[in-house]
Amino acid sequence: MNVTELNKIAVAMVAPAKGILAADESTGTIKKRFDTINTQSVETSRRDYREMLFRTKAAMEENISGVILYDETIRQNAADGTPLVKLIKDAGSIPGIKVDAGAKAIHGFPGETVTEGLDGLRERLAEYHKLGARFAKWRAVIDVGAQQGINGSYAIPTRYSLKANAEALARYASLCQEAGIVPIVEPEVLMDGDHDINRCCEVTHASLYALFGALGEARVALEGVILKPNMVIAGKKSPKQASSEEIAEKTVDCFRACVPAAVPGIVFLSGGQSEIEATENLNTMNAAYKDKMPWALSFSYGRALQTAALQAWQGKPENVAAGSAAFAHRAKMNGLAQLGTWSKELEG
Repeated sequence: MNVTELNKIAVAMVAPAKGILAADESTGTIKKRFDTINTQSVETSRRDYREMLFRTKAAMEENISGVILYDETIRQNAADGTPLVKLIKDAGSIPGIKVDAGAKAIHGFPGETVTEGLDGLRERLAEYHKLGARFAKWRAVIDVGAQQGINGSYAIPTRYSLKANAEALARYASLCQEAGIVPIVEPEVLMDGDHDINRCCEVTHASLYALFGALGEARVALEGVILKPNMVIAGKKSPKQASSEEIAEKTVDCFRACVPAAVPGIVFLSGGQSEIEATENLNTMNAAYKDKMPWALSFSYGRALQTAALQAWQGKPENVAAGSAAFAHRAKMNGLAQLGTWSKELEG
């Protein structure tokens, strides 16, 4: 597939009022989610839950441009035998697939990881393309360490870990484009620590600088790439939390300094923010800075799109309508945030 075709897919992934549903939870992760509603995680319950989401017509047609799937899900059929991928396509949405094998510890670098999964990736991408996937996702995990010593230095992330993750993302992205699949590159700076927003900005800048350097060296066509980063935000344990206005300003400034204009769009991960926080912060960016950005700003949320739906569903067939309504509401709210027209009053 040529760059023009890849760009067409990438642009559709960040269409106005639309964003991406991250439904690529691993079997272990979705079990934890199901545990919160006392529902057993088995193949049929996982299928039923995701089928509920994909059959939510209002959300899928109006506000969801693409769905990131897990390996099990891309192969599943709905209860009536319809492939789940067909449900997504019929709604005008684009199927995608998570292809990384997870973050693994780097020997000699305590607290740091590099994402694995490149072995056999070319062959897996060819199969996923046949199964209907037109974009993929690979997540790198960048932790932020505490300040060290009297000179104010930081132990992590090290330049080595940033480089290792950036090079893995670049190799993955190159293989995706070879297979006719748009790569979502996800260098996630975690918000689990006690660092302030300025430290997050420094690390995000460094990770993006390393990433786009590696993508350039790998000759990846940026017109056919989507970036999925964290927002620039203080760690959850930080005593100093930033306002939505400060998060928007620092995030946009950071990305304007690091992300080439050739990239069609940026789809933020929620990264542990609440549903409302993730929506509000995206809205603030688009409301205040939409005319100052060369790329579209949208969302690629998992928990921030699904939590309310999961709680409404409770694993019970009689609650499918309630679960769908909750999902449709959150999709609509984030669609408005992508336009910069959301307000808290609309939350009801």
